[in-house]
Amino acid sequence: MNKELKNKLFTLLTMEALKKGSFILSSGKKSNYYLDGRVITLTPEGAYMTASIILEMVEGKNISAIGGPTLGADPIVGAIAALSYIKQVAIKTFIVRKATKEHGTQRQIEGPALDKNAKVILVDDIATTGKALIETKEALDRAGIFSDTAIVIVDRLEGARDNLAKFGLNLESIFTIKDFGL
Repeated sequence: MNKELKNKLFTLLTMEALKKGSFILSSGKKSNYYLDGRVITLTPEGAYMTASIILEMVEGKNISAIGGPTLGADPIVGAIAALSYIKQVAIKTFIVRKATKEHGTQRQIEGPALDKNAKVILVDDIATTGKALIETKEALDRAGIFSDTAIVIVDRLEGARDNLAKFGLNLESIFTIKDFGL
């Protein structure tokens, strides 16, 4: 992994995304800190660094696409799509809605069509329990799309790895919360 990009991303996360206080997480858990990955992935520098690192992490893996749950994955997959095209290793991307859209095409998986039995990698900004990634995998499973790996920017080390493993997903992370001294 590119150490310089990883160090710069760490600095951005520490300075801009890490908040201390009293928070309720999407998992319902209480926490004395909040890490808002979108504060970073929605900036030009953060989007570029995140996409660069993830593209390096998936290099050599025979995959059809990269995607994940809305909203955490949205800016990540957009950056990956653009950067993969620039690097001439174009990778399709997709976003999985929480529920099937009731209008238009009535899809839950948004983006270019993915073939049945396609192999994809899931991404998200932060993993706590892994619930959003599990729901994403279940939607993909129903569509006949194979996923066995999820990559996140930060693993909070609060059960996501074990929960994802129960659903056949290996969790990889750029950082764990221990890297931040928490």
